[in-house]
Amino acid sequence: MRLSLAIALLAATSASAQQQPNAVPATAPDRAFTGADLFGLSIAADPQISPDGRTIVYVRRTADVMTDRMASSLWLIDVASGRQSPFATQGSSPRWSPDGTRVAYVAGDGDGSQLFVRWLATGASARVTAFPGDPQALAWSPNGTRLAYVATVAGDPTTLGKAPPKPEGAKWAEPLTVIDRINYRNDGPGYVKPGRDHLFVVAAEGGAARQLTFGPYDDGGPLSWTPDSREIVFAAIRGPDAERQVMNSDVIAVDVASGALRTLTTRDGPDGQPRVSPDGTRIAWLGFDDKRRSYENTQLYVGQRDAADPRSLTAALDRAIEEAIWAADGRSLYASYDDRGQRRIARIALDGRTTPLVDNVAGGGLDRPYTGGDFSVAKNGTVAYTGGDASTPADVWIWSGGKARRLTQLNAVMTSAKALAPVRKIAVTAPDGRAIDAWLATPPGRAPGTRVPLILEIHGGPNSAYGPGFATDVQLYAAAGYAVLWTNPRGSTSYGAEFANLIDKKYPADDYGDLIAAVDAAIGDGTADADNLFVTGGSGGGVLTAWIVGKTDRFKAAATQKPVINWTSEALTMDNTLFTSRYWFTKLPWEDPMGYWNRSPLSLVGNVKTPTLVVVGSDDYRTPVSESEQYYAALQIRGVPTALVKVPGASHGGFTARPSQSAAKASAILAWFDRYRTPAK
Repeated sequence: MRLSLAIALLAATSASAQQQPNAVPATAPDRAFTGADLFGLSIAADPQISPDGRTIVYVRRTADVMTDRMASSLWLIDVASGRQSPFATQGSSPRWSPDGTRVAYVAGDGDGSQLFVRWLATGASARVTAFPGDPQALAWSPNGTRLAYVATVAGDPTTLGKAPPKPEGAKWAEPLTVIDRINYRNDGPGYVKPGRDHLFVVAAEGGAARQLTFGPYDDGGPLSWTPDSREIVFAAIRGPDAERQVMNSDVIAVDVASGALRTLTTRDGPDGQPRVSPDGTRIAWLGFDDKRRSYENTQLYVGQRDAADPRSLTAALDRAIEEAIWAADGRSLYASYDDRGQRRIARIALDGRTTPLVDNVAGGGLDRPYTGGDFSVAKNGTVAYTGGDASTPADVWIWSGGKARRLTQLNAVMTSAKALAPVRKIAVTAPDGRAIDAWLATPPGRAPGTRVPLILEIHGGPNSAYGPGFATDVQLYAAAGYAVLWTNPRGSTSYGAEFANLIDKKYPADDYGDLIAAVDAAIGDGTADADNLFVTGGSGGGVLTAWIVGKTDRFKAAATQKPVINWTSEALTMDNTLFTSRYWFTKLPWEDPMGYWNRSPLSLVGNVKTPTLVVVGSDDYRTPVSESEQYYAALQIRGVPTALVKVPGASHGGFTARPSQSAAKASAILAWFDRYRTPAK
């Protein structure tokens, strides 16, 4: 059987949605949410508040229906009035100068991106770089005279031998490609091109940029200057064995004048995202001691200027810190972290006392309800952040004086004309008595007490978290007449290290019971039709989908998206070559082949009777296409109804990056489920 993301599937599902008894007539103002609506959505990201707290510049991401891509523009917001004004028709990574008179940002220029600076008083912009390396991690020097950034420096490819001389004018095959790096391909960018990421500085008015770091290493941001503008701290994995380190990054300081490097942290474990305190006497950074477990809480550390005498401020918090920014007085830091499926912002004092400030941080994506969001802080303590809920994608909010205020409503016009699925939290108790968080969306217009088909949507990771956020997949499924259930089973983040590590070296396993308990809860509360159960999930959720249909026949149909099917083949073909065998297993594949096999969904394929769709991006290097093709072939050999859907050009992380493919992927899954859905009794 040969299938792709077909227009026919999209049309079939659209027609099916229109025929559902709970669907709202298309002529009503609150008509159903459709795949075409993905092109009408906008999402706010990276809100940067000016030093005086009066103005915010943020990234607005909106789908371009003509290019089928998300386009990024920059907008200004006057904090007092909430008035918006356009800043740049395209751009990303805006950063205020220390005096608030200029904004640096990245924008496309020719085939790549360059660094630009806008003078707010005149509105004039100037390009300040002419380097082919696409600048990232912008950081102003405290004196406002220079900008630091990270860019890729091209290198020479490895060669072995040489072809014979080519006659002039001859058309020969491309030269051989020689691969000798451990991590030779990355999900998204693809096969690694010769070159490394290094630090640069350039004058804020433009001119020749100067490279600060060198060598066969990749240096990364964020970058943080010392107050005297003499040093920059960053993070990197350097040293003679750097290629064989997975997460063992260190905080490093580079002297801007001489280029001399000082390594400030040396423990076994990742240290990164360094921030120098306003007075220059301390450095804060994020990291943990690597114990070779599948999960560790990323903690917030503070040490002396040279990172000596480090101490964790958040060990007692038992949550992973996502980002931390110094308060202007240097006596505390603002930090974001996930707690029970919701991203929060808190102020953390140097003695570890934590004062929660904001609990509705959201953002990062549109298709599924993952936690996420960005924030920045003005000198007066005003916090700009992206926030939202299940009814709308992320908008720009501020927190000031103990109160939160919404500044944008980017999707109000569209969402007010749509019948969106209501979302509520439901109580779930796992087989061992643990409480499991779960959320349930129901079809718009569903009559109270009416049972409807249920889709269990499982998050990836597996160490990640869903929350009560907006998700286009959820809305599309609900518009087609399905209730949608999503949960944070054991192994999920935001519930502490112990809960996340309940699946350490035994995934998938007990998380199966949590997921089934959530389905039973949705049936028990009168929402789900027990004879119309369906299951899907991506990445780690794809693993669990394939595991579930190997353990039970309760589901009428399944759609496993970008799964791992065989842990041995995944460990040897994924992009991060050393990761799986180091963190999810205790031995190498050839040392314990049965240990890998017993946790592989392929080992259960002989039990599968559930019609199962397999969906994967054609350029997925995280859970490679070969994983999905193995499962598709095994199901075909067994005679289980199946189809293989490939998303052309899509990576693992970019699975739904193009709106048309995101809509068509959801439509294909719905068409598959509709094929096996039975009429309501």
